[in-house]
Amino acid sequence: MKKLQFLSLFGLLLSFTLILFSCTSDPIMGPAGANGLDGIDGIDGVDGSDGTASCVSCHSNANREPLLASFALSAHGSGSVGFAEGRGGDDPTNRCSQCHGEEGFLDFIQNGEANIDGYASPTTIYCSTCHSSHKTFDFENDGPDFALVNDYAQALLLDPSVTLDFEGSSNNCITCHQPRTSYVIPAEDGSGKYVVDTSRFGPHHGPQSSMLEGVLGSNIPGSEGYPGVGSATHRTGSSCVACHMGPASTGDEGGHTWVPTTDACIQCHTNGVPDEMGGYSQGMATLKMLLESVVGEEFEVDVDGNPVFDVDGNPVGTGVPVVGLIVDFAPDDTDRSNSGIFTTKEAQAAWNYKTLLEDQSRGIHNPGYSRALLTNSIEALEN
Repeated sequence: MKKLQFLSLFGLLLSFTLILFSCTSDPIMGPAGANGLDGIDGIDGVDGSDGTASCVSCHSNANREPLLASFALSAHGSGSVGFAEGRGGDDPTNRCSQCHGEEGFLDFIQNGEANIDGYASPTTIYCSTCHSSHKTFDFENDGPDFALVNDYAQALLLDPSVTLDFEGSSNNCITCHQPRTSYVIPAEDGSGKYVVDTSRFGPHHGPQSSMLEGVLGSNIPGSEGYPGVGSATHRTGSSCVACHMGPASTGDEGGHTWVPTTDACIQCHTNGVPDEMGGYSQGMATLKMLLESVVGEEFEVDVDGNPVFDVDGNPVGTGVPVVGLIVDFAPDDTDRSNSGIFTTKEAQAAWNYKTLLEDQSRGIHNPGYSRALLTNSIEALEN
């Protein structure tokens, strides 16, 4: 019985071994089967558009090189004032670096102010100062945004209650081309006096947007009426970009030179392109002569060198006369301001003179507003 059980177990093991050997050995290949029938051809898909085609239309050397060449001709591309590029300061809305250098400008846009301590190694204004990332790539429906870092309406630094919206790309210009907050626009406070405590009195360099809008001058009453805010033809019928970056027949104007283009001007100025508002040069010469002749008074200073005021808020004078509010310190240092106590109307006229001068359009941005500021300022000093 035991022998029979042993033989049965031996036979089972032998069978398992043969099965395992046959499973792990290479099989003997049989003849190939017949080919099956070919399937039906699918329909070819429609070619998609080139995903980079719209990008290359702008981001190509052929398009970029003329832009760089025109930028090199511009005041922006020629390099900013060296010390101003990295300069900070106590006033968060009045630091040179916020407009003169890339880091300060971008910090101002993103954080509302440039660094108080300035920048040790500032970058001169370049493409990346104004252009960053597109807000949308649906240019067909949304229009090109040119990847501008700031194309929104701007509340003016000198008077945040005034917001300018030039719509689209021109809003980027307002960021810097507006009056700085260094000095207060002269206004009557009951004393009839105004203290000028600087050689740089007036809006600093950039009142182009406010002049175009017709705001932030000192609106002295006079024979010339002031036009409605935002009513100038260049404001209602054109824009910063249309005039300063329009198409041009030569490479030294328009585009990124920001030199106003003749081709853009003659579309409206069919009788020729004006180089200034009528009577501008003569009027400015007259106003400067009057401002050079006004006589103010030195003010007393405290231990820190600041003007002294009495209990009623009136400036305390020394009795020493100061001749001229607007003066030339040297042939290459012109249109500065003397420090002293002057009448409010004298200070208002000086503010308007510097506004018109710093606008640099010679009255063209807003002829109606420019004429009113100029005419009424002259009358205030002559009467």
